[in-house]
Amino acid sequence: MAKFLYRMQNILDIKYKLEEQAKQNYMTVRSRLNEAEEELERLESRRQQYMQEYMGLVSEQLVVLEIEQCKNAILLMGDYIINQQMVIEQIERELEEAIRLMNEAVKERKIHEKLKENQFEVFKQELNAEEIKEIDQLVSYQYNGSSEEV
Repeated sequence: MAKFLYRMQNILDIKYKLEEQAKQNYMTVRSRLNEAEEELERLESRRQQYMQEYMGLVSEQLVVLEIEQCKNAILLMGDYIINQQMVIEQIERELEEAIRLMNEAVKERKIHEKLKENQFEVFKQELNAEEIKEIDQLVSYQYNGSSEEV
C-alpha cells in the first residue's frame, strides 16, 4: 500500500513551532503583567499605611518633621502608583499583541492542517481509483482468459 507523504509537512512543523513560541511569549507577558499588578497592590498598600500613619501623627502630638516625612512618602507613593499603572498599561498592550500573534499562529497552523487533510483525502481518492483500475484489469484479464479457452 502506498504511503501518504504531505509535501508541506516541514511548513506545518514550523507552524507548530511558531504557535508554541507565540504561546510562550503570551505566558511570559502574562506573568509580567501579574507581577506588575502585584507590585501595584503592594504600592497601594504602602500608601494606605502611610496615610494611616499620617492621620495618627496629625491627631497626636504635632511632630512637624515626622508629619512632613510621612506627607512626602504619601506623595512619593502616589508617583510610584502612577508609574506602576503606566507600566501595567504598557504590559497590557504587549499582552494584547501577544494574544493577536498567538491567534494568528493558531490560525495559520489550522490552515496548514486543513490543507494536509484535503491532500490526504485526494490521496485516498487516487489510491481508491488505482485499486478500482487494478480490479477492473484483473476482472478483464480473467474474463478474456476464460473466453479464449472455450
